[in-house]
Amino acid sequence: MSELALFYVTFATRADAERVAETLLAERLAACANILAPCTSLYLWHGNLERAEEVPVLFKTRPMLATRLRERIAALHPYELPVIESWTATASAAAGAWVESETR
Repeated sequence: MSELALFYVTFATRADAERVAETLLAERLAACANILAPCTSLYLWHGNLERAEEVPVLFKTRPMLATRLRERIAALHPYELPVIESWTATASAAAGAWVESETR
């Protein structure tokens, strides 16, 4: 078993999600970006209940790259306050080796 760092981030548009994902993959900070189906987000913003359609992305990387990936997502994200959630997960040794070989 191998440990991976997973990041869940929402974007306002699919184009924004793809732009950030492609950049992170090109920079080899993530081995994979799963762009998911649009979702409806309900959230409080400046005391008001907001509703928006967003596009979630799940990024996969090595734990040692987690800080760099988080900082880069924040720099590339168009939101004033991007919510970048992360956690560790276990994967097969083969999946972990693939993530390691595709990131630096």
